[in-house]
Amino acid sequence: MLKIGDFSELSRISIRMLRHYDEIGLLVPKSIDSFTGYRYYSEEQLSVANRITELKNMGFSLSTIREILKSYDDSQTLAEYLLVKRAEVQAEAEEISRRLLLLDTAIQRLRKEETAMNYNVTIKALPERYVASVRQVIPAYDHEGMLWDIMMRETAGMNMQIADPSYGMAIFHDEGHKESDVDVEIQMSVKGSYENTHHVVFKRVPAVEFASAILKGSYD
Repeated sequence: MLKIGDFSELSRISIRMLRHYDEIGLLVPKSIDSFTGYRYYSEEQLSVANRITELKNMGFSLSTIREILKSYDDSQTLAEYLLVKRAEVQAEAEEISRRLLLLDTAIQRLRKEETAMNYNVTIKALPERYVASVRQVIPAYDHEGMLWDIMMRETAGMNMQIADPSYGMAIFHDEGHKESDVDVEIQMSVKGSYENTHHVVFKRVPAVEFASAILKGSYD
């Protein structure tokens, strides 16, 4: 038999915690001296103590550990407990990853804040233009390239002449930012006159004033 102090050293569980385990019925001493009140544990209970510590390190609550210990030798039941806990931990890990991404994004934004604050915004004017235009709803803003691919493919045999200056641009027709299904139109100034294709529309657009800002740096 082992005194509580010796059992504490061998199991690496504090005396205070052993007493708490006793109170909640998780790890009850093998015997208690009726005269002194000393708690005594058997050597066999060290394996139970190790199981408790292992399960606790996995994130199980003490109340759940108490239930697991009742059927610890049933491998199928134990596996079910472990699989459920694994799913919980996986969900927590994904949430932590999401928060880390938000934090990293915020940090990067702060680091770029000085550059962002140095935008020089000027008012410029575009003259009236004759343009080749493709407008579609695309999955996201970074899919704009698919519109340019359509324009190049459908005008490949037209001998279309690009104006000088060319004024290639993208126009976002939605009100505000959207996460998906964005209404985007691309335009390229051209010389001459051409027939519309399946997706490419040739049209004259009026002169317009716009706010212009130049950002020097990478696309990141």
